[in-house]
Amino acid sequence: MDRDKRLPALNAALGLIVLLLVVQMWLLTATLEAYLAGHHGAALPGAVISAILFAACGCLYLFIGRLDRKPRRD
Repeated sequence: MDRDKRLPALNAALGLIVLLLVVQMWLLTATLEAYLAGHHGAALPGAVISAILFAACGCLYLFIGRLDRKPRRD
């Protein structure tokens, strides 16, 4: 795959990582606020969803690394 085809995929993956991290930070804030307000049942679902978001960001990071390491045909 040449550079012209790889660049949009890299940009989309990086944009998705940023979006997922913003959602994860919002989830952390909302879960911590609910936990401190005494709603202890919200902690486990928040942690599970946060772990899923973390795994998705990790997979996208590996995708970017694999795509960037491919030999370039210039």
